[in-house]
Amino acid sequence: MAEKTQTAQKAFGDVAPDLARYTDQILFDEVWARPGLTPRERCMVTITCLIALYRGNELGFHLRKALDTGVTRDEIIEIITHLAFYSGWPTASSALAIARQVFADDKES
Repeated sequence: MAEKTQTAQKAFGDVAPDLARYTDQILFDEVWARPGLTPRERCMVTITCLIALYRGNELGFHLRKALDTGVTRDEIIEIITHLAFYSGWPTASSALAIARQVFADDKES
């Protein structure tokens, strides 16, 4: 749990320590741990929102998290394909480029 708690601290804690603390302790330790959805389901909801809202800066991190919680590459591609009709082709196209890189990075590790 200590490693998970330090993700935002490592990413931007030097610039925004309070935001890093809120992110690590409230968002990931409390909100993501709520019993209503599994971590896998939360990842699927999160990547869907990030794709639809065209938030590529956060998408790679959450695609990796989704893979770690058991969301498959095929499911990710299906989510992106489905969203092309609801959030638009540009959001899907951008998400595919990010997914391609995440998948390539995953193969290399």
